[in-house]
Amino acid sequence: MRALVYGLMATAALGCGAAQAQQKTLYVAAYGGSFEQTMRKDIIPAFESKTGVKVEYVAGNSTDNLAKLQAQKGNQQIDVVILDDGPMYQAVALGFCADIAKAPVYDDLYDLAKIPSGKAVSVGAVGTGIVYNKKVFDENGWPAPASWKDIEDAKFRKKLVVPPINNSYGLHALVMMARLDGGGEKSIDPGFKAFKDKVNPNVLAYEPSPGKMTELFQSGQATIAVWGSGRAKALADTGFPAAFVYPKEGGIVLASAACAITGSKQAAEAQQFIQHMLSPEVQTVMATGAGFGPVNKTVTLTADQQVGIPYGPEQMGKLLVVDWDTINANREAWNKRWTREIER
Repeated sequence: MRALVYGLMATAALGCGAAQAQQKTLYVAAYGGSFEQTMRKDIIPAFESKTGVKVEYVAGNSTDNLAKLQAQKGNQQIDVVILDDGPMYQAVALGFCADIAKAPVYDDLYDLAKIPSGKAVSVGAVGTGIVYNKKVFDENGWPAPASWKDIEDAKFRKKLVVPPINNSYGLHALVMMARLDGGGEKSIDPGFKAFKDKVNPNVLAYEPSPGKMTELFQSGQATIAVWGSGRAKALADTGFPAAFVYPKEGGIVLASAACAITGSKQAAEAQQFIQHMLSPEVQTVMATGAGFGPVNKTVTLTADQQVGIPYGPEQMGKLLVVDWDTINANREAWNKRWTREIER
């Protein structure tokens, strides 16, 4: 009997070991902070339960995770990466991304989610626009900002905050000022001229830190800023009278994009995970948990869930997409020029 028991135990152990050996592990690199919490709590467990695949989460900002891909070139340890749209265009150009599988859910996406190369896809979006102190505007009888040109208005002298252009929000502002003065991504000079001659006199600070930006508003030093819809919502959620608008010329989409890494040993599972991220259920979780506007057109949010995020065809249709290929090719030179001419 003892021999039989030991034999059964050994067989069970072998079976367990075989099952563990067969379980696949998918390495997903994406943001830390509240995004990571949402992924670990609500998104990854559902995928693991549905597929039997174990997910290991690699937390880091977009720059760090792009650097990991470059360091691991030829021996990738990451299967799926989620990056801001700018760095994602770099990842595609560097050959790190495989073609996105055209599953049925792909047809349900807004066009702005479909990155032209077909090697990455946006999984959520926020928008860059203008945030302002509604209480101060009301007290002064000022109308709400309506145009990107409003940041040139002299009544905002030393009351305007803009992130520097190594931050996407500041970069978006530079591109829009260039576009409105006859230039654009391929002709950025008008944007630099507008900032130097018309915007700079109003700038209190070129501030990249969300925490510091919040402090400048709460202390009354800042009245208006170029910022993102998600950041503005977070400020408003503290009880501060922050309001957010997309200028009439259009806000700019700041998307988070996913790609399956070329050469991944778990190529099929990587594609499955991306499709999971695009499903209506996960898109809803991303909206309520991480403040991302859904890129899946079939997602339905309540009025409360819609507050502060781009949602629906009307708002998504107002968001502009910048030419990241041109920007990435010139960004280092622009950053140096910005330091030399604007933030002196």
